[in-house]
Amino acid sequence: MSLLAVVVMDEAPVFEVTIPCQLFGTPPPGHTGPWYDLRICAEGGPRHVPMRGSSGHHDLPGLFGVHAAHGLDGLRDADTIVVPATADVNRDPSGPLLDAVREAHARGARIVSLCSGAFVLAAAGLLDGRASAVHWKHAENLARRFPRVLVDPAVLYHDHGDLLTGAGNTAGIDLCLHLIRHDFGAEAATAVARQMVVPPHRSGGQAQYVESPMPRAGSGDGLGPVLDWGVEHLHEPLTIAGLASRAGLTVRTLHRRFQSELGMTPLRWLLTQRVLRARELLERTDLPVDAVAARCGLGSAPNLRTHFSREMGVSPSEYRRTHQTRTPIPA
Repeated sequence: MSLLAVVVMDEAPVFEVTIPCQLFGTPPPGHTGPWYDLRICAEGGPRHVPMRGSSGHHDLPGLFGVHAAHGLDGLRDADTIVVPATADVNRDPSGPLLDAVREAHARGARIVSLCSGAFVLAAAGLLDGRASAVHWKHAENLARRFPRVLVDPAVLYHDHGDLLTGAGNTAGIDLCLHLIRHDFGAEAATAVARQMVVPPHRSGGQAQYVESPMPRAGSGDGLGPVLDWGVEHLHEPLTIAGLASRAGLTVRTLHRRFQSELGMTPLRWLLTQRVLRARELLERTDLPVDAVAARCGLGSAPNLRTHFSREMGVSPSEYRRTHQTRTPIPA
């Protein structure tokens, strides 16, 4: 039996806390082999730990809470430690919690974070030089506060073996199912997923759920005018030289301005905008894939599939099945 400890922090979002409790707490019906020995731990425990709604509002005080039967000493012999979302990503985790997580990792325990729990692992120094998933809305903050962490806001989770990080909300379910699949096999993971009425494995990453992967600059100072012009002409065969000429800059200066103002190359920005336009067309119209490719400037259906799948983690057709509006605009 594998000992799995969930670290609960005061005022943490109740949804992320209950995910590991629900998935790891009891084996699925029909499972006869070993399962997890679940342990709830909290600093200062055993005690009642107050939770908050995942919306971030501290309404209905006292309604949510969980009983932690162990303090941080309960992490000392755990095989796996799950750190769900924190109450406040801008608040430094406590020294005792960071020490407990570091010590557990040093002795070989597997450390897992869900959503903003990645801030705890980052503060402990465990994610230095590692790719890390986190909810896309926290990605910029995590990268700014911990520049040695390779923040990846596009994926649902990252698995390094000893360290696993998951993105926000339901991506925590994906990561927990991934752990069950690794520890007890696909049949056990599928049984748990079926019991929760969720897919046993979701293709793609959270990039497909972000409202806008790269907001473009407004038509004011800086690159705003040329960016707006480029977005209006995505269906044309745009070139970096053409963008530079439009902006009245040399190609070299354009590259430097893009890096300083947007943090990316002109080619990367152009591809991002074309994939974003393809997303909009797939969601809102019933245009064939080749017509979508032409309108977003990617030329052909095979070219669209290549770039779209690489950026979004799913094919254009699969993305359309998931996200298309009920009444798409007819072609």
